[in-house]
Amino acid sequence: MSVSEHIRSKLSQVSHRPGVYLMKDRFGTVIYVGKARDLRRRVSQYFQPSRRRGWDLKFRALVEAIHDFDVHMVKSDAESVLLEGRLIKEFRPRYNISFRDDKRFLLVKVNLNDPIPRFTLTRLETDDGARYFGPFASGGSARRTLALIRHRFNLRGCRPLTPTEADYRHCLYAHLKVCTAPCIGNVTLEQYRMQVCAAVDFLAGQCGEMAAELEARMKEAAAALDFEQAARFRDLLADLQRTTQRTAKFERVPYTLPVTLNPEAELKALATALGLPRPPDRIEGFDISNISGTFKVASLVSFWRGRPDRANYRRYRIKSVAGQDDCACVAETIQRRYRRLLTDLAGRGGPSVPPGNGEEARAPEAGGGESRGSSARDGRCECPVSRSPTPARRGRGRQQVGTGTPGVAGSHSDRRRQKGS
Repeated sequence: MSVSEHIRSKLSQVSHRPGVYLMKDRFGTVIYVGKARDLRRRVSQYFQPSRRRGWDLKFRALVEAIHDFDVHMVKSDAESVLLEGRLIKEFRPRYNISFRDDKRFLLVKVNLNDPIPRFTLTRLETDDGARYFGPFASGGSARRTLALIRHRFNLRGCRPLTPTEADYRHCLYAHLKVCTAPCIGNVTLEQYRMQVCAAVDFLAGQCGEMAAELEARMKEAAAALDFEQAARFRDLLADLQRTTQRTAKFERVPYTLPVTLNPEAELKALATALGLPRPPDRIEGFDISNISGTFKVASLVSFWRGRPDRANYRRYRIKSVAGQDDCACVAETIQRRYRRLLTDLAGRGGPSVPPGNGEEARAPEAGGGESRGSSARDGRCECPVSRSPTPARRGRGRQQVGTGTPGVAGSHSDRRRQKGS
């Protein structure tokens, strides 16, 4: 694996700060998103040949696909976790496993407009007039800090929006003296609201007094050789610091992906290499897959003027080939593809192209060596196609006829029928 000069120059400019890095392939597509405490040290590990022996197949494929990278620096590790999750959900890179679902980071919610406000955990922020704190990179720290706040400020943890005496009878928070029980009038609603406001200020960052108290109790327990109690205070202090640490909110990240390939220039180079009179409009590729000779399928990918035309991708089930014979499968797929295309054009009464406006379409090629290529040409000769329609507009059933290598177009119903062929 040779490292390009472009990557070397970018590595020398990367800082040693925490942040997030994005690996991109030669098409400019983000294929992996990662985070690091030291961006320069972490990113450079991808391009060190001495580490190749320890790579598995997946990581080796990732590194070989890297063509460029970008970095985003943040202030803390917590911010890097939040930004990493946001970017993975934004781009859905193929080599990332975590954070690909729709699960979000935890938030603490309190609605001061409720009759008896309460603190709850949620993952979705809505415009309902409530106040939200977070998101928090560590869900465990958020839960433990919320439990600490309830004990510190004597707040309720029951679920009813407006608890009554019936709820008080089986409320553990009140019986354990954790909650001041405003539902039965132990304190007035104004007094309880003051407790809630103090907890809100605490979550907003005014927690220096409690942090100092926890640190002092930790040192006292350690001096008394009660190390288990000291460890509990230490963990509470760490959770408190992680939860109340200020982090940036990352909404939709404005990120544009540059296209490193110029389709027009690449098509001109392809036409020169193949001896074509002009760049092709339509390019189609076929491939065969099977499991020990069974479940044989063929796939078709289509490009229109150098760009993927995913509406015309197809998958075929091989019907007439027995055993494992990729060449025969390619020939069958080519025949079915273009025979169906000719039939659809004839039945639809498609317009013809005047002589001289286009060149004879070349025989389609299939990957897998000379044997597959000859099979493709043999199958192609049985159903010649000399003109290629442009991609149809979806849902209108219209088509225009252009020139180039073979292609297909049609309405949504036509494409659905063709998928089953």
